[in-house]
Amino acid sequence: MSATPSPLPSTIAARVEHEIVIKKSRFIATLVPVRSVAAADAEIAALRKRHWDAGHNCTALVVGTQADQQRSSDDGEPAGTAGVPMLEVLRHRHLTDLVAVVTRYFGGVLLGAGGLVRAYSGAVAEALDRSQLVRRERLTEVTLDVPHAEAGRLDNWLREWAASHGSVWQEPVWTTMVRFQLLVPPSALQALIDDAAAFSAGGLVPIAGNSRVTDVPG
Repeated sequence: MSATPSPLPSTIAARVEHEIVIKKSRFIATLVPVRSVAAADAEIAALRKRHWDAGHNCTALVVGTQADQQRSSDDGEPAGTAGVPMLEVLRHRHLTDLVAVVTRYFGGVLLGAGGLVRAYSGAVAEALDRSQLVRRERLTEVTLDVPHAEAGRLDNWLREWAASHGSVWQEPVWTTMVRFQLLVPPSALQALIDDAAAFSAGGLVPIAGNSRVTDVPG
């Protein structure tokens, strides 16, 4: 009996910025979805330029389908009080393809090591609470080819089927035939084959192709 694959890490749909104030220090958390370490570095550089007058721009990033590339920086704060706590929040939330930058404007009151850990991790956690998560799944590409005359009826049925079976609809391709394309969870493939056969009296045969990691909005 094969083991069930572990869920893939999620990401966020769009850039988010959130500020908290602790003992007069401002902590501005900026979260940005990225696809590579180079893209994360570019976002970090842009934020450091934007907040050039801040005391610190601490960072954490996680990149890769399995969150295999990870990095953090305390940017001058005491070692282990900023970047690593930020990174731990991303790990705990099971996220990837994301860079977090927390900008600190010092308010004149020392927070201590524990206070800094809570401030930096809390800023990231609160920003994530305001983010729209995007689930990642390994889905199978499926195509169905039909004549133009049958496309309208199949279009409506397939859209409804996809919506109720955790599948991702892709726009049809119109050539001499109409090619419908779905991204389907492997567990739903047999259901699609059976349902398509029932819908078309055996005339429709879905063709399964490659699997790929796909963003599925929550």
